[in-house]
Amino acid sequence: VQLVESGGDSVQAGGSLRLSCEVSGLTGSGYCMGWFQQPPGEEREGVAAICLSSGSTTYYDSVKGRFTISQDPAKNDNTKRTIYLQMSGLKPEDSGTYYCAARRGPVPYLKAAEYNLWGQGTQVTVS
Repeated sequence: VQLVESGGDSVQAGGSLRLSCEVSGLTGSGYCMGWFQQPPGEEREGVAAICLSSGSTTYYDSVKGRFTISQDPAKNDNTKRTIYLQMSGLKPEDSGTYYCAARRGPVPYLKAAEYNLWGQGTQVTVS
């Protein structure tokens, strides 16, 4: 499974961004995908997660009502998916590198340790 993030940018507080994670190489079912924020010098924290089959989602409390995670299947290719993180009402504390991650299992965890496949990250700066 390969994960490629994009969409990071520098925005002013109150603005919006949409991050994308292009997923390829999916085999079978049972994947959950997560978005994680890592501010400089801090640990990686989950902000949102979604399970691809059930559509179940989980959000970190501080982003509820502001961030939305969603998925878009590729046409005629069930080995690919695009995972989006729509971010609105952005705050300076939302800044950091955002990573997309994948795990096999039915629960959309927000713990980084539960995920074993990671993208390279995309930078979000809110000022």
